[in-house]
Amino acid sequence: AKSTKAATKKKEEAVETGTGWEEWSQGKALVRPPDQMELTEAELKEDITRILTANNPHAPQNIVRYSVKERSYKPINVVDQMAVHCVLEGSLVHQDSEEARKLRVKEVDGGDVEEAADEDRPDSAVSRINKKEPKVTNQFNFSNRASQTLNNPMRDRICQTEPPPRSSFSATANQWEIYDAYVQELQKQEKNKEKQKGMHSQKDNGKSKKVMLMETQSEDVTKWTMASKILERTISQNTFDDIAQDFKYFEDASDEFREQEGTLLPLWKFQYDKAKTLSVTALCWNNKYQDLFAVGLGSYNFSRQGCGMLLFYSLKNPAFPEYIYPTSSGVMCLDIHAQHSHLVAVGFYDGCVAVYSLKEEGQEPVYKSTAKTGKHTDPVWQVRWQSDDMDNNHNFYSVSSDGRVVSWTLVKVSRGDIHFVAVLYLIGKASLKYSCYSSGTSFDSHKQIDYMFLVGTEEGKIHKCSKTYSSQFLETYDAHSMAVDTVKWNYFHPKVFVSCSSDWTVKIWDHTINTPMFVFDLQAAVGDVAWSPYSSTVFAAVTTDGTVHVFDLSVNKYEAICQQLVVDKKKTKLTHVEFNPIHPVIIVGDDRGYVTSFKLSPNLRKKPKAKKGHELPKGPEVEVAKMEKLLSLLREPDQNSRGKSQHWTGR
Repeated sequence: AKSTKAATKKKEEAVETGTGWEEWSQGKALVRPPDQMELTEAELKEDITRILTANNPHAPQNIVRYSVKERSYKPINVVDQMAVHCVLEGSLVHQDSEEARKLRVKEVDGGDVEEAADEDRPDSAVSRINKKEPKVTNQFNFSNRASQTLNNPMRDRICQTEPPPRSSFSATANQWEIYDAYVQELQKQEKNKEKQKGMHSQKDNGKSKKVMLMETQSEDVTKWTMASKILERTISQNTFDDIAQDFKYFEDASDEFREQEGTLLPLWKFQYDKAKTLSVTALCWNNKYQDLFAVGLGSYNFSRQGCGMLLFYSLKNPAFPEYIYPTSSGVMCLDIHAQHSHLVAVGFYDGCVAVYSLKEEGQEPVYKSTAKTGKHTDPVWQVRWQSDDMDNNHNFYSVSSDGRVVSWTLVKVSRGDIHFVAVLYLIGKASLKYSCYSSGTSFDSHKQIDYMFLVGTEEGKIHKCSKTYSSQFLETYDAHSMAVDTVKWNYFHPKVFVSCSSDWTVKIWDHTINTPMFVFDLQAAVGDVAWSPYSSTVFAAVTTDGTVHVFDLSVNKYEAICQQLVVDKKKTKLTHVEFNPIHPVIIVGDDRGYVTSFKLSPNLRKKPKAKKGHELPKGPEVEVAKMEKLLSLLREPDQNSRGKSQHWTGR
């Protein structure tokens, strides 16, 4: 805008003075002929914009360089646009800086400054004119100084030693000379063997004498132990004579007036002083010696894990355990072999499994898994002996929270040692996209079908599996809303099993149907459930409120026929229950290390009455028919026909 106004003003002056447009413009601005000197209003108001850039117009735009990587010339995109117009080396120093002050002091000390004639102020103009400014040296003038050290001259040092002494040897080796050398060597070896035999014979004589003494002493000790054990049992029976009489002869007469309900008569209470701080984690009766049972002691409180214990009690001596095996980790489960009653399989909290033998002396297991031989990475919740394999080797199964069901086989080696061979059968449910590892909490193998077994999981599901393959489950049941604590097959009916959980429920299942046949709510967390060995419809369960529930489905399908509080529910929780194989007795364990035995009243073991002139049928077929009658009332018509066909196929 300013340039336009200036041009207009110059035009007017040129017209008034008579000079032409070309003379004042000098041909550099706007050159117009005299007849076109008039500017329009739009041209006067037009803004002319000039853009200044930092690009150097003289910078080359087509520089190329050779690329070794690509083996060709490549143009350079970035070109330096800076143009240097002036370079001047200066020696100026700011007058208020520390360096300028030092230079002034230096010049004054050298006498180069004259004294001022007038006493003016130091900051006046006169003093500044008369005062000579000191010469400032150039800061940027410097010189490089270098020094070079002398190199040490090279020296060669040589030393010479005396050569080692030498001797020349020569001999001839004949066949007989070689033979004689071998004979001499053999004679030396025979002499050494004779010396060693003599020393061993002396040691063996000493050992044999000691062994003889030990054998005689051990025979005497065994005689004394047997005698002391018999004496102890006699004293114990005299002490608990009233309980022994109740166990043998007492029958509750009041059952006649209760119709269907029954009671539990407390008998012996088993306790061990060193196990008061532990909980009863497993119970198992011995099938050969029906008065003997095993107790596993550990802890369900995972923040207070420590040592455990394996005890064996007898009904003949409730005062003290028959066998005591302390363990380094808590015992979580155990199982006694059905045919070889001296073998006991045990699972521990640290993931190990072990086998104890009652025939062996000492408190250590005869076989135990380790991290080297293979073990579970989580607590072992259930172990079950299986039938011997084709080579007559003992084997058992174990289930753990690590999602594995492992078969442990005891294989004899030539030296008599036995080790474990682990074969994985169930590692969870896998698909092409993902793998799901279920935490196993309970396990039971079928009583009649050898290849079938059940696994309860922490998610509340029950998997029906087969030993022949592990790619998938035969069936999955959505059983409970919490972890399945126990799952057990019925002793008589091949299709029925029971399960319990901490969700307060006990459920009876037919494995051919995905839904439960019976569901019982016990109003408290259920610790364990067990089938009776004398009836297919009787089972017992224990809850954490200290109550024992006994059911007989043939008598009452809706509720328990016995609900009895056996411990103080505020202080003690029941954990496990087991039926005696032949006697009408159950044992109950709690979280304080106590095991209490109870006798079932007549109503809890009632048998159907026989009609006049007809004998009461006996045998497992009767128990199967009794349970089948109950299941047929609950099945649909098509399920009844299908269940019968599957039942006969399974048998």
